[in-house]
Amino acid sequence: MTEEKRKPTPEEKAKAAAEARAKAEALRKAKEEQQAAEQAGAEPAQAGAEPIGDSQAGAKPDNPTQAAVESKAFDQSAAPSKPVSEMTPEEKAAAKAAAAAAAAAKAKAAREAAEQGGAEQKSSDQPAVPSKPVSEMTPEEKAAAKAAAAAAAAAKAKAAREGSAESGAGGDDADAKAKAAAAAKAKAAAAAAAAAKAKAAREAAGQSGESAEAGGDDAKAKAAAAAKAKAAAAAAAKAKAAKAGDADTETAPEAPKEPSKNQPFLDKYVARISERFGADVLESSYINELAKEVPTLVVKNQRWHEVAQFLRDDEELGFEYLSNLHGVDYEDRMEVYYHFYSYKNRQSVAVKVKTDREQPTVASVVDIWKGADWNERETYDLLGIHFPGHTDLRRILLPDDWVGYPLRKDYVQYDEEV
Repeated sequence: MTEEKRKPTPEEKAKAAAEARAKAEALRKAKEEQQAAEQAGAEPAQAGAEPIGDSQAGAKPDNPTQAAVESKAFDQSAAPSKPVSEMTPEEKAAAKAAAAAAAAAKAKAAREAAEQGGAEQKSSDQPAVPSKPVSEMTPEEKAAAKAAAAAAAAAKAKAAREGSAESGAGGDDADAKAKAAAAAKAKAAAAAAAAAKAKAAREAAGQSGESAEAGGDDAKAKAAAAAKAKAAAAAAAKAKAAKAGDADTETAPEAPKEPSKNQPFLDKYVARISERFGADVLESSYINELAKEVPTLVVKNQRWHEVAQFLRDDEELGFEYLSNLHGVDYEDRMEVYYHFYSYKNRQSVAVKVKTDREQPTVASVVDIWKGADWNERETYDLLGIHFPGHTDLRRILLPDDWVGYPLRKDYVQYDEEV
């Protein structure tokens, strides 16, 4: 890559920018020095020139226009007679001092003009009248007079704008106050109208309430009469339906109930037991509709053990499994409930054996069904039913010294702290 086509690096760019800024700063300083030198040489460097005295500097002009004219004339008269480069050091110093004095006089004249301008605002509304005709003025005086007239016009316009702004603000305040007052009046009028409307509504409601009360009594009386009539009609209909029902029952006897699906099994069990032991061995037999229609036999207590043996050993019965055994307190008696199942015949039967409540005793069947062991012990523990023939009849849940049988309905707790 050639030197012409190579792009400058960031360092080179930064360096070039710094050099450009340095050159611009040097040019600016040189220009300022030249301007200062030109201003310093505004006063002619003559040996016999009088500096502006305090009496001349302190003299107040008649008006701001005259002060501006004199300041500009003084500035124009301060032009140097020869270039600064040809001046001697003494001439340069004198020219610099003269320029500083001229600047001070100009600033003082401007301040005085501002002070007099505030006091003479009314007179300044009129255009400044020159002290002599325009035809006799020098070009410098004409320029000064024109500048003064322009300044007076600008001051007048500014004062007019400020006055209009103040009057506008005052007008806005007045409008706002008027609007607020009108809104308040309208609001008060609306509130009064609403109050009047509400009062009229209350009065109307009171009048209608009185009329409604008068009519309400009639409505209540009508409603009560209608209710009585309705009740009487319902009672008559009910009585009529009851009479019709009695007539139907008298004429049509109740239809016989359909036998249970397990009734044949119950008949079979009763037949086999009656055939073997006689009909008097059973107190009753029925289908227990509250327990899945299971066939139920009520066997006399004295013959229970031999009937139990027959239930297990008979070929047609074959109830080899005892699924449940528990006792029940009926307050006037106690019963022991057994539930058997035959796996061979897939049939079930329930047996109840009643006993006296004072000395409840039911023969044990542990020698026939071994599963009756703990069931008989639990029944003895909680109800106090004895099972003669049981080889280990003792409490199974409560301690041996426990007093009473908790599942009896007349049980009273002996130890109150338990």
